[in-house]
Amino acid sequence: MDSFRKIDIDAFDEDVLLETELYDADPRDPAQVLDDAKAKAAAVRSSLSKGDIPGALTAVLDGAPYGPNVDEAKTLALQTLVTILNSTKSSDVSNIVKSLSQDQQDTLMKYIYKGMAMPGWGDVSGSVLLGWHEKLTEAAGIGCIVRTMTDRRIV
Repeated sequence: MDSFRKIDIDAFDEDVLLETELYDADPRDPAQVLDDAKAKAAAVRSSLSKGDIPGALTAVLDGAPYGPNVDEAKTLALQTLVTILNSTKSSDVSNIVKSLSQDQQDTLMKYIYKGMAMPGWGDVSGSVLLGWHEKLTEAAGIGCIVRTMTDRRIV
């Protein structure tokens, strides 16, 4: 009577949807993704020391790591982004967000939600994330939130 409970029904179902089929995996090797994330972190530190916050933000948002086996690169990218968000004056946020492309705005929203999901992690400040969320929603609209929630490429 117990043997029927050990059968994996999905193995016999042709219509089963696997997570790997939902989106194309990052074509880069995981080691290359980590190296890219480290290079971006160094470039962001350089940009921040020069006061170029839009440049630093653009650098971290372009080519964000996603997919399986790149967790270390994802963590490094989040740390880098949080550093940028924390070092930005609240009066500059609106202009910076408006200067981003739609894809960059969507990626920024993903990182904001990821930061909100990790309270007490590193330098994450809820008030900073909420301030950026407010300004980003004003600039990009509700569509940015919808695209972020429905995109399977999790940063």
